[in-house]
Amino acid sequence: MNTINNVSLIEIPKVHDERGFLAVVEKDAIPFAIKRVYYLYDVPTESSRGGHAHKEQQSVIIALSGSFEVIVDDGNNKKRIMLNKPNQGLYIPTHIWREIDNFSSGSVCLVLASTDYDEAEYIRDYDQFLLSVR
Repeated sequence: MNTINNVSLIEIPKVHDERGFLAVVEKDAIPFAIKRVYYLYDVPTESSRGGHAHKEQQSVIIALSGSFEVIVDDGNNKKRIMLNKPNQGLYIPTHIWREIDNFSSGSVCLVLASTDYDEAEYIRDYDQFLLSVR
């Protein structure tokens, strides 16, 4: 079973010249094939997102603009991670509860997912999550 020790920051390759930066997600930049991409924006500062774990999906979360915090939880330990660099992603493996909060104004949260959407593979109840990891 995964623990928060399996959650890791991933550096996304970037190129820089006088025109600015270009970050590239291709080949082995992330540890899975991307099946779905979605993003959150205009999230009020006091709101939170996430509040679930996945049975099958692995994810990489990237702060394309602004900042927010991701709380990861393996059922025994929790860690809060600030994301605020568009060339850095947070890899979250299966069976890790995640919540996202503390959104700055204008932040954009991009999620790269290893599976197509399937509601049946979400764990949305925290008590059920705890039972699944113990």
